[in-house]
Amino acid sequence: MIEKFSFLAPDMDGSEPRELALLSIISQSFFQPFSLQDNLLVIMTALTSGSGVGFNRAMLFLKEGDRLRGEMWLGPRSAEEAGMIWEVLSTPGIGYVEIIEHNRALVNKSEDTLSARLKGLVYAADDEGALVPAAAAVRKEILHVRGAANDPLVDRRFLNLIGVEEFVCIPLVARDEVVGEIVLDNAITRTPILPADIKLAGICGLMAGNYIYSANLHRKLLDVEKMAAMGEMAMFVTHQLRNPIVAIGGFTDQLLQPNVPEEKRARNLAIIRDEIRRLEDIIFQMGHFLKVSMKEPVYFEPGPAIAAVLENPGVLARSGGYAMNVRLDPCPPEVLCDPTSFGEVLRNLLDNAFDATEAGGTISVRTYRKSPTAFVLSVRDSGRGMSNPDKGQLFKPFFTTKEKGMGLGLPFIKRVMDTCGGKIEVRSRAGAGSLFKLIFVSRERESKP
Repeated sequence: MIEKFSFLAPDMDGSEPRELALLSIISQSFFQPFSLQDNLLVIMTALTSGSGVGFNRAMLFLKEGDRLRGEMWLGPRSAEEAGMIWEVLSTPGIGYVEIIEHNRALVNKSEDTLSARLKGLVYAADDEGALVPAAAAVRKEILHVRGAANDPLVDRRFLNLIGVEEFVCIPLVARDEVVGEIVLDNAITRTPILPADIKLAGICGLMAGNYIYSANLHRKLLDVEKMAAMGEMAMFVTHQLRNPIVAIGGFTDQLLQPNVPEEKRARNLAIIRDEIRRLEDIIFQMGHFLKVSMKEPVYFEPGPAIAAVLENPGVLARSGGYAMNVRLDPCPPEVLCDPTSFGEVLRNLLDNAFDATEAGGTISVRTYRKSPTAFVLSVRDSGRGMSNPDKGQLFKPFFTTKEKGMGLGLPFIKRVMDTCGGKIEVRSRAGAGSLFKLIFVSRERESKP
């Protein structure tokens, strides 16, 4: 007998050891398509849960240049609220969207001023004589502080802010580089901080530190890629714009000559009009590609969005010359994406299929569940297909196999799928058509009263 287990086990039945529950929650946050701050909120929620490690509150500092700056505070205001948070977090089937919304509500509560005060705390991250809490980050050591009011090594500003005698400072370290610090306390329950709690919190700190380091490294790589893409874009735009501009200039010069025959004048004006429209199309496509922002993904029902695209007059007009085969899940789950981008992605796939397929060919659109947490939207065509070298360049901006294409449709699709944590699978063979599968994170629809 063979049993299958998922790496990500969101449901804890309550009998699991708290260490396993905590580490499961934290490790899963690294797989979610949310911002660095949101995933750090998940980690801090796990650390401050009433039945978690045992800490009531967490303060996060992040390193910016040579400074350690207060970033956010998270925690309940009572033992009852702490228990409620852990109960919410442990609910079977709860999604990270709900957890993050709950976290944001705690951080942004109007009556809380601690977060704002924390942002005012800034320390030198390389000062060997730094006071606590910065001393933990400077020394790269976990510091357990007791009797803080009588200890001259504790910064008085921080002591006035935290308002407790006992707390623990966990430096966030990755590759021997400090990226931040988390300060934990039990201000609500006044429970003593035990060595076992500190060890577990230290492991969480290592995970969080490496996650922040990886996120920052990824951001730097994206910046490098953007600079390279800007260079390519400059060359591409120059190439794309040169021909129509030269044509417009040449035919305009002819019009300025005296005694131009009316027939030639009409021909030149028609050419100039067509070249201007070509320029407008280039500018529109470039603007559409560049304006795509990292919109927050949400769960929504994909059926109406798919129907809107398939019933779009432009799509209907183009599909008239093809054999359309549409098979849709009659009761699809909710998918995680930006709803507007979802429709644009499907429209791009259909446009590519139309362009690659001769009239009379077949284009298939299908949706189905791949697993309880994965929903597939696929578009298949019977067109010319692609060779292996072409497939390797598919998602690179400005690469295209079309005579008049700009090569921005598939990079746009990839950007959307990356934003919502989805995946793209491509199968194609020269002369045998192409299949594009978009795999979205999904969940079952919530029951409505």
